[in-house]
Amino acid sequence: MEQKGGTAHMNGEYLRVFRAFSDERRVRILELLSQGEQCACRLLEELDISQPTLSYHMKLLCASGIVKSRTVGPWKYYSIDAEGCAYAQKLLQALSFGGDRVEFRLIRALARLAGCVGRPAAETDGAAGCCPCRAALL
Repeated sequence: MEQKGGTAHMNGEYLRVFRAFSDERRVRILELLSQGEQCACRLLEELDISQPTLSYHMKLLCASGIVKSRTVGPWKYYSIDAEGCAYAQKLLQALSFGGDRVEFRLIRALARLAGCVGRPAAETDGAAGCCPCRAALL
């Protein structure tokens, strides 16, 4: 955990990372991503939100480090970033002030999300996925 600027820097780090969990839609996005990599079009379909709204939430999730993205042609794919989850876990543990029993649900959720990294996106309706280019990626 890098500590440039002392407490002010760490406060900014906490806000940057934990802001990802402060909205019901972002938590729902994280639940969907825990099933494996998802295309933005699939997230739009599942969440029934507009593209600008999804873009806003994904920007915050990616900025938190918990989600990473990749672009394939016109399609954007999102997945959980194991390193970002581990970093968020360390930040949360730092808030416990060294207590030896940290039993926060968030830590368990982060560990579960980190375990999902690398799993392929779930197939939909027997097809290769929600995007035409998804078949080429499998």
